[in-house]
Amino acid sequence: MWALSDISFQVEQGEALGIVGHNGAGKTTILRILSGITTPTKGEITVRGRLAALVEVGSGFHPELTGRENIDLHGAMLGMRSSEIRRKLDSIIEFSGVGQYIDVPVKRYSSGMYVRLGFSIAAHLDPDILLLDEVLAVGDAAFQAKCLDRIAELRRAGRTMLFISHDLAAVYRLCDRALLLDHGRVVADGPPREIIDEYQQMTFSNDPGPVSLAEPESPAQCTSISFLAPDSTDGVRTGYPMVARFGYRTRQTIPAVVFRISLYWPSGYLCARLATDSSHGALKLGPGEGRIEFHCPVLPVVPGLYRVDLSIESNGQEIEVRQRCATLNVGPGKFVVGDFYIENSWKLVEGASPGEKSFH
Repeated sequence: MWALSDISFQVEQGEALGIVGHNGAGKTTILRILSGITTPTKGEITVRGRLAALVEVGSGFHPELTGRENIDLHGAMLGMRSSEIRRKLDSIIEFSGVGQYIDVPVKRYSSGMYVRLGFSIAAHLDPDILLLDEVLAVGDAAFQAKCLDRIAELRRAGRTMLFISHDLAAVYRLCDRALLLDHGRVVADGPPREIIDEYQQMTFSNDPGPVSLAEPESPAQCTSISFLAPDSTDGVRTGYPMVARFGYRTRQTIPAVVFRISLYWPSGYLCARLATDSSHGALKLGPGEGRIEFHCPVLPVVPGLYRVDLSIESNGQEIEVRQRCATLNVGPGKFVVGDFYIENSWKLVEGASPGEKSFH
């Protein structure tokens, strides 16, 4: 088995390149080869500038040494001079958030403290090229925000970056360009949004199909789902109306029914949910077939592919659940930067208003 085969690409100075693909596609192997951890069987690599790799955060720590001593050891392993480590020591400790335990052997650290200290050391390097492999998986939400801020700071400073992550939303936010790997080969190279969409299409095409978590003789069943653009033939688009039609079949009278449509980000997190329990109270259904229509005057999600799950509840208990039963393909519509489109208007008002927060 070849981990990589016939791989060839260039990264320009100051560019941020994301690399995405399924587990085993060869993403980490690329970073290991670029950082010199692994030697390629054949081929040639040219690196111009000082390179730092965060491939295995915290690897190389000695468990018997304290956090402070490991900063000296690990910093030296990453190519930092002693004077540079001393100058940045306080900042490294403060960034890691383990200052209270900095003189305790790291074998007594939690796994989160361990990798936070490792990332903090690596984040204080001043490389020309930075290789990052799943570094946003470390620490809690507050520390991940600090990591994102630090990466953004390095980008503003003109550093070249290669970023690997299964968090596709982070790839979209942080990178100028992306590569899609499949079984050791580059199958697509282009803007992050396009590559993420192609990756999702590849993933969904290999999906075994909807997963039903209901009993075979469930009193209610999801029979269909469709998404329509009532005002256009161009399909569902960001910032324009959308109608979602949820078909169902019931075997008996069911009280207090709630229908839900869940939309998931490319990274797998819940993006939004349409539900009948938000208004008009609970529904009572008799035996037969029908459909629920959800009308969205303005669709706020950005262009891309979204996974769709369906569920039917009665008296707070799920009686039918279908996971990965469909995809919602949102096309380009109104211009949007960020994760959501927010309908708005504006006007100019001169002079300060009472009660507003001022900045000095």
